[in-house]
Amino acid sequence: MRKLISFLSFILLCTGTTKLNAQPTFIKDSLNTYIEQGMQDWNIPGLAIAIIKDGKIIVMKGFGVRDVTTKAPVDENTLFMIASNSKLFTATSLAQLAYDHKLSLNDKIIKYFPDFQLYDSAVTKMVTIHDMLSHHLGTKTFQGDFSFWDSKNSRHEIMYKMRYLKPSGTFRQDFGYCNSCFLTAGEIIPKVTGKPWEVYVYDSLIQPLGMEHTQTLGYGISRMPNAAKPHTTAFAGKLQLLPYDQVDNLGPAGSLLSCVSDLSKWLMMQLDSGRYNGKRIVPWEVLRTTRDMATIISSRKRGDSHFSGYGLGIFETDYHGKQIFWHTGGAFGFVTNTCFVPEENLGITILTNQDNQDFFELLRYQILNAYLKLPFENLSKTVLPGFLDEETRKIKKIDGWKDRIKGNTPPLPLKSYTGQYENTLYGTITISEERNNPGNLLIKFNSHQNLLATLQYLDNDEWLLTYNNPAFGVFTTSFLTKNNTVTGIPIKASDFVEFDPYLFIKK
Repeated sequence: MRKLISFLSFILLCTGTTKLNAQPTFIKDSLNTYIEQGMQDWNIPGLAIAIIKDGKIIVMKGFGVRDVTTKAPVDENTLFMIASNSKLFTATSLAQLAYDHKLSLNDKIIKYFPDFQLYDSAVTKMVTIHDMLSHHLGTKTFQGDFSFWDSKNSRHEIMYKMRYLKPSGTFRQDFGYCNSCFLTAGEIIPKVTGKPWEVYVYDSLIQPLGMEHTQTLGYGISRMPNAAKPHTTAFAGKLQLLPYDQVDNLGPAGSLLSCVSDLSKWLMMQLDSGRYNGKRIVPWEVLRTTRDMATIISSRKRGDSHFSGYGLGIFETDYHGKQIFWHTGGAFGFVTNTCFVPEENLGITILTNQDNQDFFELLRYQILNAYLKLPFENLSKTVLPGFLDEETRKIKKIDGWKDRIKGNTPPLPLKSYTGQYENTLYGTITISEERNNPGNLLIKFNSHQNLLATLQYLDNDEWLLTYNNPAFGVFTTSFLTKNNTVTGIPIKASDFVEFDPYLFIKK
């Protein structure tokens, strides 16, 4: 598996006039203005950024607000959900344990979990830790995430349900980004260390690096005094506040909370072969293991890149002759990135609290272009019109659906649609009549904590499905019937969660 900004306090850290003046003109003279304009254009409440060059912090700064209600400012210590940027922490931990001969990355998963099963029994017997860390199952990207993301499923229950993920691709051949794979790999850590994943990662990486604000779990984020709040513009065309994700059950795949002051230390370590402030944190051999390409995503020229692949918890590509390592992270209301270019001794991290925008990645490329001395092109202004056109089409489509709500009567009595429905992977949903809105139906997603959706009848056997959490989206659907009896209903969530719909069968 993306406008009115109040700019309050910020901090700019640099290493002296000489170092700053040695930076590209865009970084010295235009970066602040570019970010401020981009945040306004893309409707981003808050953003934090750090740039590291030649072992020094060139920029470390917060822009905008972490909360549009209180106007509390973003600073260098503001916490964001960094989501899948957590994966490299997990992969590094496992590579370290392999280096220490506590395990082998070629160990089979069933060595540690004898009852573990995948859809194909032959793959179950072969799949290794290395396979899990490189997304080798052959499943589709995000497959299963509607069942797992923000759900009540425990880590053990998620691992159990992986047996229901039917691959569309080939094992060890086709790349499909898989969060439950990383969870499974991470859960081997307590098997060999006696420490839960979140404790081991904290003790072995977070604490030695002095990442004093970073949390390995998101529990309690709403009570943390300097945490950004999540926002989206995805389905209403205006900024909406979202509830915080609860994804500690997927911890090794994406539960870390961090800030640019802490992630700058992580990037410095990556750029100094595993050292930070002269102290060895991780052996170079461990970092090299995470960067060895495990999965070829593409070896065909696309734009300015000739190849792209995935190591263990990190993407890699060539860009204008330089090898670049990066990862993005997306949680509801947050999109973030980390990036490092060893040949340039350059590191970048950008954290934002609005998930329906491309600016966080365009800004990264704008900075890369500046350091690689490429001709200036305003990437944000180039991409923005197409994005806004697509958003307009999306909102018009949703408004068109809503215009069809005219009090029409569905073909069957409302009670015909109520009852319990089941999907093998997800579990059950309950559909009932909505008490306060006669004629509407209410879906309760029983594997989630507080997820509901309203079904409003449109016409032609079609219903409008609207989730109570805006991030899950707005869609149309139709009940399946046979001989005037309801047999099932397909349910879709936003592509941010999972691409394919789930078919629920009426019990």
